[in-house]
Amino acid sequence: MFTDDPIPLSALQHYLYCPRQCALIHLEQIWIENRFTAEGRVLHDRVDIVRTERQRGVRTVSAMPVADLTLGIAGIVDVVEFHETPDGKCAYPVEYKRGRPKAHRADEVQLCAQALCLETMLRQSVPEGSLFYGKTRRRKIVIFDEALRALTHETIRAIQDIFVTKQMPGVKYDPSRCNACSLIESCQPQLLNRRQSVDAWLRQEFIEEEGDAPPA
Repeated sequence: MFTDDPIPLSALQHYLYCPRQCALIHLEQIWIENRFTAEGRVLHDRVDIVRTERQRGVRTVSAMPVADLTLGIAGIVDVVEFHETPDGKCAYPVEYKRGRPKAHRADEVQLCAQALCLETMLRQSVPEGSLFYGKTRRRKIVIFDEALRALTHETIRAIQDIFVTKQMPGVKYDPSRCNACSLIESCQPQLLNRRQSVDAWLRQEFIEEEGDAPPA
């Protein structure tokens, strides 16, 4: 089931970081900037200007629009390098991120989704790409293997479900992630987490009372 509009590629990264954050940004259209998002914006400002360059036999396209309407996704790739190979030119996506490489795969899934779009548009295999992190000033090579592609497809389907049903995901307070999120005040994860715990307790009490009740 697809929505009328394609899913933004950034939504995949938002969803794997936190499904509720994804819904707040892309369903509720809530966006609040903090230090982390500002650093990311400054980093992207350097590559968000559409331009084409050629150096050492590699053609580089910045801010390249991509889409795969079969999957229902679309967005902008920070940089696509076209490398000369014996079989022709091979596309190589590069996504710029602030900070450092992360334990979760949110950034890798976003990059893989870009590769899926490029494969559809260019009708060629895109086996790998890179994530460039602002803190380390280094590229992390990402291989688009079957496991990563499967996770990317699974994430797309999960976001489609949210967009179609328009149901806001629940929340589980995680200090490391929630406190770094610019939407923490809009989300109120600690308050909602307590409310969910109370609701669960009340439901359990009701079930136990029903079980203790004598048969009619």
